Amino acid sequence: MQNSLEMRDKKISVLLWKFSLPAIAGMLINALYNIIDRIFVGRGVGSLAIAATTVAFPIMLILIAVSILIGIGATALISIRLGEQRKEEAEKIAGNAAVMLIALPLIIAVIYLLFPEPILKAFGASEEVLPYARDFVHIIILGAAFGSISMGMNNFIRAEGNPRLAMFTQVAGALINGVLNYVFIFKLGLGIKGSALATVSGQFISSVWVLSYFWSGRSLVKIRFKNLKLQLPIITSIVSIGFAPFAMQIANSVQQSILNKTLLAYGGDLALSAVGIMMSIAALLFMPIVGLSQGAQPLIGFNYGARQYDRVKETVKIAVIAGVCIASAGFVAINIWPTQIVGLFSEGDTALTEMTAQAMRMFFALFPVVGFQIICANYFQAAGKPVQSAILSLSRQVLLFIPLLLILPKFWGINGVWRTAPIADGISVLVTAIFIFFEMKNLPKKQTTNCTS
Repeated sequence: MQNSLEMRDKKISVLLWKFSLPAIAGMLINALYNIIDRIFVGRGVGSLAIAATTVAFPIMLILIAVSILIGIGATALISIRLGEQRKEEAEKIAGNAAVMLIALPLIIAVIYLLFPEPILKAFGASEEVLPYARDFVHIIILGAAFGSISMGMNNFIRAEGNPRLAMFTQVAGALINGVLNYVFIFKLGLGIKGSALATVSGQFISSVWVLSYFWSGRSLVKIRFKNLKLQLPIITSIVSIGFAPFAMQIANSVQQSILNKTLLAYGGDLALSAVGIMMSIAALLFMPIVGLSQGAQPLIGFNYGARQYDRVKETVKIAVIAGVCIASAGFVAINIWPTQIVGLFSEGDTALTEMTAQAMRMFFALFPVVGFQIICANYFQAAGKPVQSAILSLSRQVLLFIPLLLILPKFWGINGVWRTAPIADGISVLVTAIFIFFEMKNLPKKQTTNCTS
């Protein structure tokens, strides 16, 4: 009750700070899974191992997409139902979502294990990289349900007003991942298999922490046995709201697969290793903005459900300013210290360091505007408007990035690959600006009274 009153009445800037800081920290920690994997395999195994994690990345994006589909879709609905004072409905949503977070990764794991080599080759594995990729992905896929529970149900904790606890869940997993990466690779000599085992171990710890929160009776929204029976209307609602970010992650997976194949054709395994490093850096830069958008989501959803539209507008405005500032800071760091950043992953590999440092400057040329695009696309998702959110989320990855990726390298070679991102960023920001302008204009100007149903 206290959390609901805060989201309705407390100053927006204070609430956004409260919700976003733990979410940002949590997303950064989540990004560290891939970054730590690549740092350790790069230094402990070699550049082919980095290329293998790049090949594995589209598969990991699919697993993340499932967590986002259910986790964020359910979170938006839970926030709105709590804003409407309909706690029982919120619990039904949480129960159905919990079942789906376990079932869907298991289905994906079965499909992969039936056709491992064709799938890895489709995602860009050369004959040299394939053994490393196979060793890594086999272990990751077997532990997929742990990562899904951890990431998906963490959003429920955040939705009911406990963002700090959600952060601690991710901290525990990341710390385990980092320590075990070092132990398994450098002390036990397990190579890339050790990195995969460390990742799954961290996800297992996180999932146990999340489940213990809901089973201990501390949560506002309970996971009740009676709500574990799947109901089609609830599943449809979750999927419809979570579809936009899910589709964006699937598009990311398709994009990464095409990117891997294109890089293999124009730059070989060295370019594949370079983009693996860049994707880790990109995750580190994107995740604070995603965390900010997740922190804003329950504020937007609750106040939209409570019809306090002035607070919705204020949340969007403050979040956009913060998102652009975060993206600009990342842009500055990339342009001042490119060699030093890349050196974390590729000790002593001059060719890889030079290629990656040069590529980053082109790839992230318009990164400051990405903060605006992510926050505004997230607004439509939080407000329960999946069509608009899907269009904006997919504009960069599907409608722009993939066609440009297929065209530009034919004229500029490998540099055409690196220049694809800033061109797609610029156009998608213009489209997003048009959508959000008319949306804000059409929201009621005066605050209405809170209603319950």
